[in-house]
Amino acid sequence: MLSFKIIKLDIFQSYFFGETEFRNDKYKVNIQNQRRGKVLKLPFEIKSKKERVMVRLTGPKDMFVEDYLVYQGESEWLEIDSDEITYFLADHQDQCDTIEIVIE
Repeated sequence: MLSFKIIKLDIFQSYFFGETEFRNDKYKVNIQNQRRGKVLKLPFEIKSKKERVMVRLTGPKDMFVEDYLVYQGESEWLEIDSDEITYFLADHQDQCDTIEIVIE
């Protein structure tokens, strides 16, 4: 499992943009609705046996939202395209502190 600590996450008109930290490296993050389908792109390559990986945002008191997204390779940023996650963040933006990527 990859665990990205959310440093900041700001809401814009229809998406969220911010910064995360993974193993002392900082990466920008963009979370938006599914215009391109359910998509995950990471700032580095991973090897996954499955086409879909689970993406989970967590916070205090066992709060979480998760969705299965299609891993589509490398990007400059951490990119998450998911209606479920985007809509959940609209109501819980300041309560999430971690993005977890579960790879099988």
